[in-house]
Order: sequence, then structure tokens, then C-alpha cells
Amino acid sequence: MSEKVYNVLFICTHNSARSIIAEGLMNHLGSPRFRAFSAGSHPAGAVQPEALRVLANLQMPTNGFRSKDWLEFSRADAPPLDFVFTVCDKAAGEVCPVWPGQPMTAHWGVADPAAVAGSDAQKARAYEDTAIVLKRRIELMLALPLASLDRLALQRELREIGTR
Repeated sequence: MSEKVYNVLFICTHNSARSIIAEGLMNHLGSPRFRAFSAGSHPAGAVQPEALRVLANLQMPTNGFRSKDWLEFSRADAPPLDFVFTVCDKAAGEVCPVWPGQPMTAHWGVADPAAVAGSDAQKARAYEDTAIVLKRRIELMLALPLASLDRLALQRELREIGTR
């Protein structure tokens, strides 16, 4: 009997940086128990090169990423979702589609590294900081005893992780 694979969707407005980084981190750190996706309410249509660079610096795959509309994940043929996390405040305030699978949701807001002005080093540091915060939150989630927590306790834990 195989262990359940949990589907996770990370949402950000443009799906070009934070949600892409989270998708990469979860797919790397959570494999094979977790399969991650990312999407945006108003996708930019392109992934920020700095987001891929920070994943590469962490020795993680950088191929196959694209900026996607969240409606892809609300269709009948979409993978049933177990968890949906917003990683930007703007997306958290938007009315989301109905997700297949009745997933648990939580807000894991992170500052937008793409909005940082300054030197190339300052911009790179903003992406690194974003990756560090998301990595810590994903590691905390992966450490949860999912099978032994009831739905209410799990929801509380997921929301708490978003404050760390």
C-alpha cells in the first residue's frame, strides 16, 4: 500500500517569484509525499530569473517553472488539492476560486522580493531572505504528524506556521 501524496498549491498575485520559490522548495523537500504547484490570480506570464537563481543556489531544480493562472487548478480535471497557501498579502485578500478536494488553507505571507529596489546584491539578498522564510515554513509543515492531527488541529498548526 502506497503512502498518500499530498497536493499543495502556493498562490501569489503574479506567480513569478514567491509562489515559484515555494513550489520548488516543497517539491524538493517534500518529495515523494508532497507534490507542489503554484499559480497567480493575475499571472505575470514569466518567472523572475532571480527566483530561479535562488533555487539553483540551493541546489534545487529550476526547469519547468511557468507563471500560471489559478483557474487552472479550479477545473474539474485539476489535481485535488490538500493544501492551499497564499504567500502574498494581496492574493490573500482576493476571492479565490473553488478548489477541488476541499483543501485546507492558510496565509504564509512573505514580502515581495521583486519589489525591492537597490543594488543587485540587495535584490539578491531579498530573494534569499524570501527563500529562507519559505523553506523554514515548509520544513515546519513537513515535520507535522499529519496522520495523527485532526482537521481542526492541523488547520491551527498551518496558520501558526504562517506567523513564523
